[in-house]
Amino acid sequence: MIDTAFDFRTDAGARDPDKHSPTLRRYHRLLWSKALPGGETFKLDDTTPDEYLHHRSQLGEFFLASDSVIPTFRDYMRMQSIVTQLPEADKEAFETISCTIGGMLLFPSNKIDGKPTINGARGLHPRIADRIDLTLECIRRHYRFEASPLDETLQRYRDFFSLFGDFPGYVEFFLLQDLITDDAGRVKFSMHFDDFTTPALPRDIETYKEYQRLTIEFVKARNNRIHQWDIGHLQQTPEHTGPPGPLSR
Repeated sequence: MIDTAFDFRTDAGARDPDKHSPTLRRYHRLLWSKALPGGETFKLDDTTPDEYLHHRSQLGEFFLASDSVIPTFRDYMRMQSIVTQLPEADKEAFETISCTIGGMLLFPSNKIDGKPTINGARGLHPRIADRIDLTLECIRRHYRFEASPLDETLQRYRDFFSLFGDFPGYVEFFLLQDLITDDAGRVKFSMHFDDFTTPALPRDIETYKEYQRLTIEFVKARNNRIHQWDIGHLQQTPEHTGPPGPLSR
């Protein structure tokens, strides 16, 4: 059972939860080991030496790692003397919810031709700045064969994205529906967006507060969606005998 309120910092030993939280790794394996849009099962293995999660079948071989997709920009905002204008409780609440399962995603972890992975590229690109909404817009354009700041990187992992058929398939598989419009036609952005020409980082307190509000809304909605998926999954597998655990609504 998935506890959507669990803060992965608590079992990461003061280290990066993406690499060191055993609960996060287990949740990823449980959540994303499921049927792909084409019907094949995408089973993830956490026993391959030196790999976070691994899949090998007639579909191909894929190496995956966790990535926190909700940047709080706390250090950046502190340097701009902006984050100090917010109550400490608000800042900590944002940090906490960003470290729940709703703020986490899997991406391919293997480097191709020695070039950056998706995790690395989206974190380092100034027009993306680690934001999930901007990353998702790049993925949407990838499926439409349109250019984006991450186009070259996503092309290197086209076999991974082909697993999901199309953009709606990718969104549904990873339970990202709350970040797109109902028709899956466009991404809901947390800051003003104009074809990647606008700043990816908040430049004032009001922009940051709105970014924080919209981002928290998305993580809460995705956590609820994950919770509902978990309930449905357990109802379909009565043979489940795993230990009970807390559930967050």
